[in-house]
This record gives sequence, C-alpha cells and structure tokens, in this order.
Amino acid sequence: MSGARRRRVGAGDRILAGGVPNVVVSVSGTRVRLADDEGTVQTVTAAGLADGTRFEIPSPVPPRGPRPETGLEGLPAAAVEEASWWEAHIAEVVYGLRPDAPAGTRPRPQYDPERTSLTEREKAKAAELSAAGKKVPASTVKHRRQRWEAHGLPGLADRRLARRSRPAGRADDQVAAAMRQAIGETASASSRTAGFVIWRAKQILAEAGYDGPVPSDRTLYRLFGSLSHGRQATGPASTRRSLAGRPEGMFGSLPAAAPGEVVQIDSTPLDVLVLLDDGVPGRVEMTGMIDVATRVVPAAVLRPTTKSVDASVLLARALTPEPARPGWPEALKMARSVLPYERLLDIDARLEHAAARPVIVPDTIVIDHGSVFVSSAFRSACRHLGISIQPAHLGSGAEKGHIERYFGSVASLFCQFASGYTGRSPDRRGRHVEDQPLWSMAELQELLDEWLIAFWMNRRHDGLRDPEHPGRAFTPNEKYAALVEAAGYVPVALGPDDYIELLPATWRAVNAYGIKLARRSYDSAELNPLRLQPSGVREKKNLHEIRHDPYDVSRIHVRGPDGWITVFWKHLDRAPLPFGELAWDHARRSLGREATEEQIADAVAALLRRAHAGPEEEKPKMSKRDRRVAARTKAAAPASDRPEPSVPAETVPPAADEGGDEPLAKVIPMKIFDPFAEADKRW
Repeated sequence: MSGARRRRVGAGDRILAGGVPNVVVSVSGTRVRLADDEGTVQTVTAAGLADGTRFEIPSPVPPRGPRPETGLEGLPAAAVEEASWWEAHIAEVVYGLRPDAPAGTRPRPQYDPERTSLTEREKAKAAELSAAGKKVPASTVKHRRQRWEAHGLPGLADRRLARRSRPAGRADDQVAAAMRQAIGETASASSRTAGFVIWRAKQILAEAGYDGPVPSDRTLYRLFGSLSHGRQATGPASTRRSLAGRPEGMFGSLPAAAPGEVVQIDSTPLDVLVLLDDGVPGRVEMTGMIDVATRVVPAAVLRPTTKSVDASVLLARALTPEPARPGWPEALKMARSVLPYERLLDIDARLEHAAARPVIVPDTIVIDHGSVFVSSAFRSACRHLGISIQPAHLGSGAEKGHIERYFGSVASLFCQFASGYTGRSPDRRGRHVEDQPLWSMAELQELLDEWLIAFWMNRRHDGLRDPEHPGRAFTPNEKYAALVEAAGYVPVALGPDDYIELLPATWRAVNAYGIKLARRSYDSAELNPLRLQPSGVREKKNLHEIRHDPYDVSRIHVRGPDGWITVFWKHLDRAPLPFGELAWDHARRSLGREATEEQIADAVAALLRRAHAGPEEEKPKMSKRDRRVAARTKAAAPASDRPEPSVPAETVPPAADEGGDEPLAKVIPMKIFDPFAEADKRW
C-alpha cells in the first residue's frame, strides 16, 4: 500500500500479482490492465493495487552512474553562453517565438505552431542553422529540445566540461592502492621527497607480486600529485601528523551555551627569549585556558618548565578576580567594560579593583595526556572544585582546537611584537636574537596579562557571531555578558581562603626576622604570636605551613591559629614587581563608566610599542676610579635616611696617588649601605 501510494503507476511498470510478475499494459481512469508472461490479461482498480496482500510494486532500481547535474556551477562561461544561445532557438521551435521577442510579435510561418507540426519546426530550425554556417541535423535539434523540456537551461549545456574523473585516472587499481599505501606511511615518518614515495610504491608492488605494467615515472608523479592532494606528504612532519590526527568524516564539537561549560587547557613553548633567573637567555612555556562558549582566557602564565603544581595554581588564578595593575589605563578596569559590573560587584567586593577579565568557573576541562594535566595534583584540585575532566584522544589536537588556535593567535598577535622574538622554528629565526634587550619572565608575564585584557578580551572573533545576525561578531567580554543574561546565573569566584588552599604548600620556621622563602624575607606584625614558636606538627618538625603562589612572589600565606595570615615581602616597596602592588587609590572617574574603543586601542598600541622596545638598558658599570671618588664623597657626607644630593665632581679633593692635572670622573651618588638588604640578595 505504501509503495503504491508513493509511486505513480504507468504503462510498462512491473507489478507482482500473487507473486507472479505482470506488466502494466494500460491505465484508463482508475482501472489498470495487467498482463503476465503467458499473455493472461486482468483488470484491477487503483484501490485494488493498494492491497499489499495481493499486489506488490517493486521499488525502482536507481540508475547506474552519477546523477546528472542540474545546475550550471563549475561550467566555463563559454559553455553557459552557448546553452543560452541554444535556449533561444529551442524556445522558438516549441512556442514559435524567441524569449526576447517583443509583445504582439507573430511567429514566422515555418515556426507557427498552428500551421506546422513539431517535427516540421525542428527540420526548419536545422535548415536555418545550417544555412547560417552551423551544420546541425534535425535529430540534434530534437535531442536538444527534449533535454530542454526535461532539465531546462542546464540540459542544453555540454556536461562533458564538468564531468568528474577518477582521482587515480586510468591507472591500474593495484598501482593506485600501492601509491596510497606509500603516501599513508609518510604520516608519522620523517619528511622525504616525492621520488622516495614513488620508489616505495614500486617496492610495495614488487612485494605484492604485481606482474602488470608499471607506469612511467612521469605518470607516477602525476598519480602522486593527485592522490596526495591535501595530505602534505612531502611537507613539514608536524603538518602531516596534524592532518593524520583529524577525525574521519564530519567534524563534531561539544556544544557550549554557558560560560565555563567547556574549558580547554594546554601548554606550549613561547616564541620569545627571556632572561631567566641566572641571567641566561632561554625559552619559557605558556600554560593557558580558554572558555569555548565565550573565548575568554581566564588565565595564562609563563614558567621555565610547567609542572603539575603550576597547573593547579593556574586553575586557582582562573577562578579569582584579576587585580588591575599600577600603570594600567583606566579603560582596562572592569568598571569601564561591558561586563555586568554592578551585578558582579554585589557578589564579590574584590571586583571593585579588578581588571576587565571575567571570572570563569569551569564545569568540564578538556585536557590532553600530558603528565602535567594527568597528575594527581591537578586531578585533586579539580575534584576539590567539582570540575569534570575530559581527556582528548591521543594525538588528536583537533579535539582541543580552541586552545591550539589561541596559541597561534598569541604567536602572531603578541609574540612577534616583543623584543627577543625567535619565530616558531629555527628556519624563521633571525640572527643574534639573544643580543636584543630581553624581558625577564616576570616582566613578560605582566605584558602578556595586559595584552590579554586590552586586546584579546576586546577583539571580535569570527566564532562569536550572532546566529540571527551573522554579520556581527562579538568580543569575549560582550559574549560573556550576553550568555550570563541567557544562562540566568552569575558564576561565583573563589573566596580568598579557597584560593589559598589550592596553592602549593611548604613548611618553614617563623624566625625573629620573619620567614625565609626562596632567599626572600617575608615579615609582618601579625606574625608576632608565631615568631620563634613551634607549630605543634611533629611530622613536619614543628614548622609552620606556608602557602605561596609561584607566579606572585610579593606575598605568602601562613596558617595561623585563627586562619590564614598574609605576609608581604619585606622589600616590596624597594623593588616593586608586576604582581606586587595590589592597593589602589580609586578616584572618581571623569570619563564615564565605559571605556571607548579609542582608549582601548591606544592602550594596545602603547603596550606593543613597549614590548617591542624591550626593557631599559642598565647603566654602564662604574670604573675603579669612579667607585673610589664616589666612596670618598659618600664618606664625607652625613648619614641620613633621605636620598643624598648629587655632589659636583669639582668639590671632591683629588686622591693622593692621582695626578692633579687629570680630570675627575663624574660623581654618581650611591645609596646608604643596608646589611640586611645585602644579605637578602641572591648571588
């Protein structure tokens, strides 16, 4: 019944009547005449054919070969023009007039449908075209007319021009299979030339016992080019591995409709040389996170070598507000951004002094199989925060493509502007890069943080487009504000105590001068009850528990009897660090709440200029004579806590062993000697 209703029954169709094949002889109204192979004729009604117990209409057999194309896409302009030329003539054969004939025009006598038959008009058109120099038989006009009536204008085009050929051409199937196998072996091998792949294909044919003709080298080169299209068989090995790791068929993705629903994390070497702690130029690694729904980067940190504890601290930093830094423009503060500042401020008062970077609380984190992210420390931190971990498949960078693309954007939009840029590979590296003024790791970290807030969070992304208005792209901050409204909730950032609990722990004694950690001294008046006192934890030799952020050396946290005690570095005011100063004097803003695009653009331009210029060069070291003159000047001056004024060189008496006619060096005043500060220096 369903088959009869789906299909039209016409003369020539085959129908099974009680299991016996029958052919439809004719159809008259609702009656259908059937005849079997023996000539027996029966008449049934259309309603009777719907009885599936007696009659069965077989499904039609699809035609062999590719389906005919119905459009003109992919055809040369000359072929389309010729099809249009034929359409005008065929329309005159069918209707008597051309499509461009003016209204009221009468058909020519030889094409008048009321006086001539269709066959006569076809012959007249063939004679007309032949007389004009294009010899066409009447049968060609008939075939063109039939194709035009069936397919329209595309039926008149020469389909041979758009015919698709086999990728292997006329090569033998076994030769093509050997070439495909040789190309497939290059996915994980070192880069080789096309000649080696052709040699390997011949070896595969010989091992398989192929006794057919082997094409010439020129034919094999063409076959290699056709079968290796899009495979990068002779390109960089990293590109081949990336292409080999792509999923087969259609790409899939995890849908993310709320901030933090899916977050990706990974590490990569940074393409910038920095000065390490020992003063030697070296590379550092960047570990970053990105939210799939909003493209917000909650945190990105630089370390010489990423460890498991670094990933846990990165997670803690992502869940806490980013404080604005001294010297940052007002346009980079959350109060001046498009983020829902008032609503967030009611939940967390720390956002009053925060930068324009939203807090992302992950629900699921996609990781690779690196030892840093599969470590027990990182998994324990995720369990403590209620975060699910989704490992990607081995060697499948496409499964975390957002973080991979973010790393590429950092290289092209930030790293190449920084002094000490090395390029992504040795063949892209300039000469004497290490001789450029290099940033320290802490200084480059500050530049990266400022770039993320000033540029990345305000950059429109193609992946953040409105489905209803695809012409408009959103920035990460705008997308976050929109999804917060749609999701109906505001993620709550980690509190200070929760953040401290995720930091790495160490155990130290509270001495009379404070706490010594990594050759830095930390002290505070709040440590007085703990000073020179045992902690009572015998397993740790009565030492006190210390929590510290490896990325923030300005403070440590000591567990006291009533909670955590924050202790600052003793010389923070003397040597301010990027993460050191967190207290701000927020004056009333004169430019309104939201920052303009011009202000943000100016901040980005100033940042890139500063990154490219590199740090200020150190003053040249003093000669022996200069140090001697400066020491005498300092000894003659009274001791004072205030900075000493500069002493003109002519007021200093010359040394006894120096010639009176020799000019004295310029006096450079030095600070008062501080033995405690000298003891804290790292030699």
